Amino acid sequence: MSSKPVPPPVAEDGAIAPAGGLSPLMVQVTAGDVVAFNQLARALQGPGLRLADRTLNDRAAAEDVVQVALTRLWTLAERYDPARGSVEGWFRRIVVNLCLDRRRSLKLVVPLEAAEHVASSEPDPYQVAVASDQRRRLDAAMAHLAPRQRAALAMFHGEGMSMAEIALLIDATPKAVEGLLGRARMELRNLLGMDKQP
Repeated sequence: MSSKPVPPPVAEDGAIAPAGGLSPLMVQVTAGDVVAFNQLARALQGPGLRLADRTLNDRAAAEDVVQVALTRLWTLAERYDPARGSVEGWFRRIVVNLCLDRRRSLKLVVPLEAAEHVASSEPDPYQVAVASDQRRRLDAAMAHLAPRQRAALAMFHGEGMSMAEIALLIDATPKAVEGLLGRARMELRNLLGMDKQP
């Protein structure tokens, strides 16, 4: 177990990652270099936040997840193995696992049927109201998906990741990810009533 001090908050100085990518920074972080950690955190925070926000559909929860993920990156730095993948991939995996843990610990409070009757909070024209309602229905339907299905959809459609990349992050084969995405889409169609076409 490491006795590294807790890293300070990420600075706002906009330091740029080295030309060799993030792996050299990770080597420095493993040695306890706080400056390298700050650079690494700045490089990973935005992509991590986008992934967590799409997976959880809750900005505040996503920010919490990314902070915990960055803390884990610092405290577990010696576990990073460059032979198994990139620093970015390792960090994404930490974020996805934290999102899945958080989703498992939360229970849906609002039933799907209630989401259909929520009035639009947008005082915009009709088209914006319809799109907003559809997004709420989709979000409510996605909340009913299994955590791995929701994470796979967020990574595939939200982050544009390939099935092979997703497979590495969730410990599955690309074929299993394909099946996971197919089942998730089918479940969404059922939840949204799209399978009952006239």
